[in-house]
Amino acid sequence: MNTLFITGVTGFLGGAVLEKILNSDQAVNLLLLVRASNPQEGLERVKANMRKFHVHEDILARLNADDILIGDLANAHDFLSDPRLDQVTHVLNCAAVASFGNNPLIWKVNVEGTLALATRMEQVEGLQRFLHVGTAMSCTPEQDSLVAESAEFRENAEHLVEYTYSKSTIEQLMRQQCPRLPLLIARPSIVVGHTRHGCTPSSSIFWVFSMGLMLQKFMCSMEDKVDVVPVDYCADALLMLLNSSAGQGEVVHISAGEENSVRFADIDMAMAEALEKAPVGDKYAQVSYETLVKMRRELKHIFGPCNERLMLKAMRLYGAFATLNVRFSNDKLLSMGMPKPPRFTDYIARCVQTTQGLTIPEQMAVDFK
Repeated sequence: MNTLFITGVTGFLGGAVLEKILNSDQAVNLLLLVRASNPQEGLERVKANMRKFHVHEDILARLNADDILIGDLANAHDFLSDPRLDQVTHVLNCAAVASFGNNPLIWKVNVEGTLALATRMEQVEGLQRFLHVGTAMSCTPEQDSLVAESAEFRENAEHLVEYTYSKSTIEQLMRQQCPRLPLLIARPSIVVGHTRHGCTPSSSIFWVFSMGLMLQKFMCSMEDKVDVVPVDYCADALLMLLNSSAGQGEVVHISAGEENSVRFADIDMAMAEALEKAPVGDKYAQVSYETLVKMRRELKHIFGPCNERLMLKAMRLYGAFATLNVRFSNDKLLSMGMPKPPRFTDYIARCVQTTQGLTIPEQMAVDFK
């Protein structure tokens, strides 16, 4: 790579990629899209995120304001005329509004802004790769299935949240409207925690597992499986894909696959061991969402001060995903030479350690921004 343009570096996944680059000996020119009023403020935002990944200050000192492109995908045309984009050889598009709430910017950023960026970069003569980060859930998988890596989408499928619908839509639009774009689509499954830093960079989604075990009931069974990968594994895979020979428009899952997905029962035992307490085990009950609604007045006693309406919304949304019991094939990634991912239960203790003292409402704030 000569010049790598990264969006989303102040977020979880983009931050993990930048951590990998900064801690390596890769010779690459960086151009980082950041929301800020000026390059110096943008640089400080990037450094603040890198400190969550424990990047040493001596390494952070190598970054400078010239590496920063001030801009926001919500207003993409404000930065697309920057001449530095014409020197870019590789794009890693991690930026997205990943909220499971009703954030009004979801469509503006994930679809309109991303399409404007793709259209602009298609005109760059030396561009070799435009790696777009989607989500494995964008294909609306069928329940109890092992999902193949495909660009196909089920017709008239209903999305559980606007976020996955937006991710599905932009993939199709880029293919249709940017036929010369050297597009590669990476679809991570459920990204939770970091194998070394736990939930310090972000508590996204980890709280769901804690919440269900604290309730001792949820909408999935203990035998259902969940496909989870750590953010640092995902970052390694993205960096490999940037330099891969994968074909234009190809879809690659970054996932645990059939082999390394884990049962909720395994998560229960691993979390109990980390907390040095007995697992929920037989005390757990699979219940309907309606049963959870009837517990509304008990939630503050279980979780402390909380927004009951938002807690129930979270249970409904994440419960619907949990009951799918889907795994995503990772055959392509493994065939490219990527090692098998760690199991969620291999590093769950680190996630537990780094969320001690945080309430469930505090942890879930990142997913409902």
